[in-house]
Amino acid sequence: MIDEARDETVRVGTSLFARGYVHASAGNISSKVGDSYLITPTDAALGFLEPHRLALVDAGGAQIAGDRASKTLTLHRRIYAADPTARFIIHTHSTHLVALTLAGVWSQDDVLPPITPYYVMKVGHVPLIPYHRPGDPRVADLVTARIAESRTPIRAVLLDRLGPVVWGPDAATALAVLEELEETARLWLLTDRRPEPLPAHALGELTSTFGAAW
Repeated sequence: MIDEARDETVRVGTSLFARGYVHASAGNISSKVGDSYLITPTDAALGFLEPHRLALVDAGGAQIAGDRASKTLTLHRRIYAADPTARFIIHTHSTHLVALTLAGVWSQDDVLPPITPYYVMKVGHVPLIPYHRPGDPRVADLVTARIAESRTPIRAVLLDRLGPVVWGPDAATALAVLEELEETARLWLLTDRRPEPLPAHALGELTSTFGAAW
């Protein structure tokens, strides 16, 4: 299982880099494997990961193998603890989502309005987390509080000036959340943040027909 998780992490990192979701050494990826965690090393370039250098950490947070774990390890471990369905986490500094925090989000509880059906179905509510320095352990408290208090399950948060953190039961689901979230931010910024949200009846239809968490 560990070898499969290593290969999956490298594949996801390469894909994110090739498509411009990450740059330089920004961002990190982790997965929960049994009671252990596999996470990219601190300052690793996600487009050039090496499987044997990924950090393997035990249930208590002690490193077992690989290079030194990302400074966001605490945040990742706390998300896994707060959402038992989470098995894969991605954090990027995606251009349009960071730009959104600089230009101004729609609201603190919903960084983007529900302007497309697939945003509602694939992403859902995304709260803004106030700025703290990279790796600040206080961010984990803020994120887990948001997970606990949300009236519907959330799949992502947006860190002010740093970018999204998304999670899911597997890599494919987490990637889908990230991609739809970044694309919706791009659409909203390209249209000068003018589109109105989908009306209430449309949101209700998406919820009743597809089980959207809205």
